[in-house]
Amino acid sequence: MFFTKGCPLCGGKQNPGTTTFTVDKGSVLVVVRNVPAMVCDQCGEAWIMDSVAEDLERIVSEAKSKRSQIEVIDMAA
Repeated sequence: MFFTKGCPLCGGKQNPGTTTFTVDKGSVLVVVRNVPAMVCDQCGEAWIMDSVAEDLERIVSEAKSKRSQIEVIDMAA
């Protein structure tokens, strides 16, 4: 979901960039760094594409199955 008329929060311009995604599933904390996203140049809010969201869901599911308490993943690696 990218907005051609600018950031819906502040009106700034969206540029390709990366963000960090963090989720606490109770039994596991998952941190995913360097997630591809469109990032607002004014407020810093980030939006990810559906395909990236699907990758994040898979990463979180795999982390839960490992039964580790904290999982840190770098999508750029």
